[in-house]
Amino acid sequence: MPAPLLYLLDILLVTVLVYQLLLLIRGTRAVQLVLGLAVLFILYAVSRLLGLVTLNWILSYVGIVIPIAFLILFQPELRRMLEQLGRGGPLTALGGPLGREEAIRLVTDVARAARVLSIRRQGALVVLERNTGLTDVVETGIKVDAAVTVPLLLTIFYPNTPLHDGAVLIRGNRVLAAACLLPLSENPSLSKTLGTRHRAALGISEQTDAVTVIVSGESGTISVAYEGQLRRGLSEEELKVHLLALFTPPARPPHWWPWRRLTAERPAATR
Repeated sequence: MPAPLLYLLDILLVTVLVYQLLLLIRGTRAVQLVLGLAVLFILYAVSRLLGLVTLNWILSYVGIVIPIAFLILFQPELRRMLEQLGRGGPLTALGGPLGREEAIRLVTDVARAARVLSIRRQGALVVLERNTGLTDVVETGIKVDAAVTVPLLLTIFYPNTPLHDGAVLIRGNRVLAAACLLPLSENPSLSKTLGTRHRAALGISEQTDAVTVIVSGESGTISVAYEGQLRRGLSEEELKVHLLALFTPPARPPHWWPWRRLTAERPAATR
């Protein structure tokens, strides 16, 4: 292959890699960590330029431990990146294994159950598995293995029943388990008003590509968490729009460029 084409391929691959890294850290605490590392780098360059020997000496030793600190601080983001590569990387389209009709039926049942639970002020936490396997989460709860229906979800989250406290995990169109335990988010910038239910939903969305529907037991507010982001104050129809965009296969052929496809398939943020 001619050298100019090799240079062009090299630049293209680096561009795609940098773009995917930016997608991974967008909206997470890693953004602040990157800014902090950038400040240290700028200070190091300025100290060398101005001949600030002491500051340069200190920053040079800090640079020795930065690679190790990078692995520790960015552990969640690196794990997400490796999981994406294991699922086929950025060239893999979003969406689960369900067909379009099955996905629409699943989304409709979940959204309808969320609306009823919201009216009743009954808290709920429903995790919808996508590409990342959640068998370890299933093992923390009580196995159910039943088809997803509105009456089933309403029964599980009825107050003071054995299964109402915890998360329901759905794989495909079946409820695998209830009363599951989820990891809590470690994001320090979260609002203090968010309770354990919302922090658990964000925690599983930060570590996996799962989508979690939350109904607040205090206010009845319906929320959805995915990719480390929380959308609150949704109506039944708005929740259906978000879930359909994530779980129904695209009606048109996907874009060849990965960033075009991801942009087309990701629902617009509401609140």
